[in-house]
Amino acid sequence: MIVVISNIIVPKHFQGLTLFPFVFFNKKENSLKPELLNHENIHIYQQKEMFLIFFLIWYVFEFVFRLFQYKNKILAYRNISFEREAYQNDHNFDYLKNRKLYTSFKYLQKNKKCKQEF
Repeated sequence: MIVVISNIIVPKHFQGLTLFPFVFFNKKENSLKPELLNHENIHIYQQKEMFLIFFLIWYVFEFVFRLFQYKNKILAYRNISFEREAYQNDHNFDYLKNRKLYTSFKYLQKNKKCKQEF
């Protein structure tokens, strides 16, 4: 993971963005938050296992699908399977030691939508 501080690359209302092997944070202090680092590291693993290009294609496709489903950008983002996995496990610092390949797709099955938080 290569950490870069940039408030230009990270979208407004977000703290970080991962594009393997880089993790961009909008502020230096965000790069020091353990849960946020773990969240972005989960995305690193997701992107490595799917190769970055397939991850990005799936991510955009699922975001568009969720946008039609929830008619709300924040809810659509929070309910992308990759984000569900990262948000639900960012506090578990041992998560990546036991994570199985393609675990993100298990989060497609969940019908309960994630909360709108920001």
